[in-house]
Amino acid sequence: MDTKKMARRIREDLLSLGDEALRSSQARFFREEIKCHGIRSALVRQYGRMIAKEASGQSKEKVFELCELLWRGGYLEETFIACHLTESRAKEFDKADIGLFQHWVGSWVTNWASCDTFCNHSVAMLLDKYPENIGVLKKEWATSPNRWLRRGAAVSLVIPARRGDYLEEVMEIASILLLDDDDLVQKGYGWMLKAASESHRQEIFEFMMGRKDTMPRTALRYGIEKMPSEMRKMVMDRGRG
Repeated sequence: MDTKKMARRIREDLLSLGDEALRSSQARFFREEIKCHGIRSALVRQYGRMIAKEASGQSKEKVFELCELLWRGGYLEETFIACHLTESRAKEFDKADIGLFQHWVGSWVTNWASCDTFCNHSVAMLLDKYPENIGVLKKEWATSPNRWLRRGAAVSLVIPARRGDYLEEVMEIASILLLDDDDLVQKGYGWMLKAASESHRQEIFEFMMGRKDTMPRTALRYGIEKMPSEMRKMVMDRGRG
């Protein structure tokens, strides 16, 4: 596969599917200036599945080379295609792929949608296979100056946390990010705490009660969303602004 040629073809296909009105509408969901073609999510997923099927006979290395080009292109929908392609190779993930994934998030992610789509699925799938890589999230991602790596450290654990996994690691990452002044990072780790509370309500409640006077209200509000009203009131009672 000529990856540069394939990346150009994907760009051309997506340009032909784009809608100007939708492009303007989608841009309003982001504070950052983004590049997008203006294509509905369902159509992007359908197209992504088609490309993944076409590339199924290629090596993982070739597919990841194509993903790198799609990430570099910077268009929202192209990053989603890169996510689909990466997920399609989950069975072939190696422990060392965390380094490449870190590079993609740290170098090319520019918005919450690309961050969450990639970390919720591809990074989470890698952690399922190699849970020891959570150490990289704690030591490198959560302490990075890059906001998307810090958010990614949390949102990568949302789906596993919802299953009841990694409670200790969830609380460790939330503790590292506790005083982060970036509201997108606060929302990210608040979301992670909310997911964990679905299986470990009491533990997450106690964690948040012990930090309610220092945890930003944005994170508090996200974290308590699935809790009963009395618990929510107790957590928010003295949370700071």
